[in-house]
This record gives sequence, C-alpha cells and structure tokens, in this order.
Amino acid sequence: MDSPICSTDKIKEICYGKQLETSRINATVSSNNLPKTTAYVRITQQSWPQGQMEGEVRAAEYQWRFQWHFRQGQLSVQPSLGRALIYEPLGRFLERSDYQLEPGGDYEFTLRSQL
Repeated sequence: MDSPICSTDKIKEICYGKQLETSRINATVSSNNLPKTTAYVRITQQSWPQGQMEGEVRAAEYQWRFQWHFRQGQLSVQPSLGRALIYEPLGRFLERSDYQLEPGGDYEFTLRSQL
C-alpha cells in the first residue's frame, strides 16, 4: 500500500490529487493586553548651535540622564544600570520629537514592556 503524498502551504492542502480548502484563523492581539510602562522625560538643556540636548528620563523605579547629539544621531545614557531597557525607545522618541522639545518641558512616552 502506498502512503499518501501530501503537500501543504498556508492556504491549501493537496492530498491524493484533490484540493481541499483549509480555513485560516486570524488572531488579533489587543494592545490592551501588551505590557506597558510610561517613561517620563524632562529636558534640562538644549543648544541648537552645538546640536545637543540633555535631560532626564525615568520609568518605573529606574532613572537616567541622557545627552542627545541630534545632528550626529548619537545618544548617551547614564548610569548603565537598566540602560538597555530605555536606550532604543528613548532614541526613537527623541528622533521623532526633538524639534518639539524645549528645556524645562516635561514629556512622556509609552514603552511596550513592563519594567
């Protein structure tokens, strides 16, 4: 007895030369179910001639100081404790918003993780 030859892809299954429609299940993940943490940013200094901005950011129990050299796209964050948690999200926030940020201003953004 020959064993059946079957081939599958995401939409159709072919067995014994017959085409059978298979159903596709679309799952939607609600953004309400994702973990999130609010990060609070305060701009302390800004220099357009030097192309830099300094400030503080805090999220959960963590707190950091940062320097953003926006002409070079360079970000430094101190201290190193927990830096990997905030470095990329803070960089994206600064790239998106740097021309709207002012010294003394308080801002916030949401991290899609729980710290």
